Amino acid sequence: MATARQILQQEIFDQCDQKLLAFVGVSNDSKKKKFGYLCLSDTKEPPSNIYIHQIKFDNKVVKKKRIWSLNELITVDGKTSSQDCLEIELVLDKPYKWVATNNQERKIFLISLWKQCASHVFDRKPEFKNLPLDWTSGDLVVLPADRKSKLSLAVSPIISAEDFQPLSEKEEQDLELLMKECGFAAKDAKAFTDMLATQLMALDGENVQSVLASEPQVTKLMDQLETAIQEIEKVESALDMYDETLRHVRDTIDKMDQKNANIQTANKNNEKLLNELQKVIHQLELSPKHQLALTDADLTTPTGLRDAIEAAKELQAVMNAQIHPALVRLKAIQEQRRRFEKWKAKFSQILSRHLNNLFIHMGNDIGESKRNSNNELTIMKHTSLHRELAAYTELMHWCKAMDRKSFMALNKVYTSSLSKLYERDIKLFLEDAKLRINAGHLSNSKEDIRKSTGPPSDWLLGVDKEFWAQESNAQERQRFDQVLEAVLSELEPICLSEQNFCVSFFQLDILSPTTKNTQTTLDEVDVKSNQEILPSLPKTKIEKKINEEVRKMMGDIFACIEPELIGFIQYHERMDSTYSMAVLVRLGRHVMSANDTGSFLSMTYGSALVHVKRNYDKLMHAHLKSIQEVRIVKKSKCGILPFVANFEYFAKTAEQIFKETERRTDLDKWYLKLLTVMFETIHSIASEHPKTPAEVIRMENFHHLYALLSQLKIGILDQFRKDAKQKYSEALSAYVTRYFGRPLEKLNLFFEGVEAKVSQGIKESEVGYQVAFSKQELRKVTKEYHGREVKKGLDHLYKKVEKHLSEEENLLQVVWRAMQEEFIQQYKYIEDLIQRCYPGSMISLEFSIEDLLQYFSEIARSH
Repeated sequence: MATARQILQQEIFDQCDQKLLAFVGVSNDSKKKKFGYLCLSDTKEPPSNIYIHQIKFDNKVVKKKRIWSLNELITVDGKTSSQDCLEIELVLDKPYKWVATNNQERKIFLISLWKQCASHVFDRKPEFKNLPLDWTSGDLVVLPADRKSKLSLAVSPIISAEDFQPLSEKEEQDLELLMKECGFAAKDAKAFTDMLATQLMALDGENVQSVLASEPQVTKLMDQLETAIQEIEKVESALDMYDETLRHVRDTIDKMDQKNANIQTANKNNEKLLNELQKVIHQLELSPKHQLALTDADLTTPTGLRDAIEAAKELQAVMNAQIHPALVRLKAIQEQRRRFEKWKAKFSQILSRHLNNLFIHMGNDIGESKRNSNNELTIMKHTSLHRELAAYTELMHWCKAMDRKSFMALNKVYTSSLSKLYERDIKLFLEDAKLRINAGHLSNSKEDIRKSTGPPSDWLLGVDKEFWAQESNAQERQRFDQVLEAVLSELEPICLSEQNFCVSFFQLDILSPTTKNTQTTLDEVDVKSNQEILPSLPKTKIEKKINEEVRKMMGDIFACIEPELIGFIQYHERMDSTYSMAVLVRLGRHVMSANDTGSFLSMTYGSALVHVKRNYDKLMHAHLKSIQEVRIVKKSKCGILPFVANFEYFAKTAEQIFKETERRTDLDKWYLKLLTVMFETIHSIASEHPKTPAEVIRMENFHHLYALLSQLKIGILDQFRKDAKQKYSEALSAYVTRYFGRPLEKLNLFFEGVEAKVSQGIKESEVGYQVAFSKQELRKVTKEYHGREVKKGLDHLYKKVEKHLSEEENLLQVVWRAMQEEFIQQYKYIEDLIQRCYPGSMISLEFSIEDLLQYFSEIARSH
């Protein structure tokens, strides 16, 4: 601090003939990116002028940045009255904020600033706020302007009320008497002073004479004081002796109190030790009755089982007694522990042998089937086994805590026995379900075996129906769906019942706090360093670990469910590929409606659903590929393409299965893909077929699709319906234009020439004066088209159209009507030009519109 003051004084203030009063290191913010100083200075020569300086510190060089006169200061804000605050805010020409780097420098600077304001600012005092009270003690005194440069608060004492003492009543009376006697004092101060000096000298003389007269008495008084001092010294010697005696007595009593306290402490410790030993003996005591029940346990009778459970609980309690770790090392306690270990091992052996035999015999249980009058599909139940084993639940919990090796071995035996039992039941159950789906019989023919193992090719969109296997009707699909629902519904309670029993029986909902074989507090080890305590885990992780253990055990017991269920589904998918859609919907509902999505059965169904979804996508890909690779007989006319004809069966079957289900999006996605490929394939075949015109193939197939989509009313395919209608209309128009052409060809050519002349600027009424387009030429052309010739041409055209179109779509009359409208339109066009270009010529065609309508009608009826 002293070095900084010297540097500032030498580098800054000596150059401007000023002296540094106070300074504080500051930065612009709390991060101290820019460092500098706030300084308070005064001129060395009077009159005093106080200034506030902001000094910046740049590359180890100090420079002036700003300077203000003290009179410019408006407000000083310390931000808080705490002395630990580092912030400073000065309001001068505008607010400035700094953060001090040192509390002590800040305090000295603000106190100095307050004192200088008190001494040198008189007109408008700056406001000091949020500062400790002891920094700004006293009032700022307002002085006359002519004394501004002479006064300083540091050198002008402030007289407080405590320094003033009023005159007493006696002093007031003497002062009044003196003033009365010396009334002239106000007029002649020198005479008054001389009088007071004379009286003072007289009083001093009288005092001297009085002292000299009392000298014998003073001598006598001094002798008496010496005698009194000697007596006092004697009394003090006696008191010192008494004090020493009392101090000895006090030390003796303190030692006696300390011995009594030690005796009391020892007695209390002995009492506590005795109580602790009695408590330990009581905690580690196992009655002879319980000892006998452990070493000679009878688990076959209710009484023996009850005694064994009670004795096992008591043994677990004494082996986990809450005893101080220091006492555990006692030899007697370790001997008792070894006795407990012996009884525990004996009882654990008896319990393991009994439960092991019981679990093995369970594998041969025939179960009980639910009797019902409706002959419903049911699976064997084993609730009687659960009831029998429930009596051993507490002993199983004891085994998990006290003999983990035996517990794991029993768990393995139980899982193995039950898995065989359920595998047998589930296989029989699914065989029964197959019989019900196949109306009571299962064929083992080579054809059925081929269907159950081959690809799903019983029917495809791109294959003609005559090559399909036998179609399954709605009744068969409904029977399959009902049986599948019964299968899934029957498996759920079986799995749930077994899961609930296992969670309760094997205590799967509680994590073991140790991986040791036996949980006990009597081991002669350092508990804190050797006992494996379960770490503190979040609740979600604990639940996740418990669910994993439950799913693992259920997966071992019901290991056959997933492969058997997938095999059952796959068998029927091969028999009829539409079943894959039904399974996707039905299994999807069970997965979505599961209360516990993390349970074993939910995950098993989910895995099966993935398999079904994969097969469903394969089936759709097969349909897609069959459309792209459709085979068309090129030696005859095309007609309705197989995938267009088969789409009705596909869509109606799919709509029945997927109606109002959560899997609707799976169908809609494939609808879009299939329709897109169908549109593309129609165009592709139309452009390549050698016998049937491309317009006819597009017209018939898009007409069929439009009618079908209008009938189905599937929202997502509405745009395809509109596109099919548009493409059908375009194909119809193109076909009519191509094959109907212009039956009045010469007339059309004649009037095309007329229109060319009109377009060159010749008036329509003057075209007849052209040699090539005279009335005579027009009559010559019109006479070539007699009604008989026109009808003959139309009849030939009808036969050609009939040859092109297929019978199943029945579009012949639609096309014929379109050709009729086209002919009438051409007829009206020619008649209009005759009337405009040859007015009054009395020229017309050899036949009328009524004749045309009659020709078209007669031809249609004749065929």
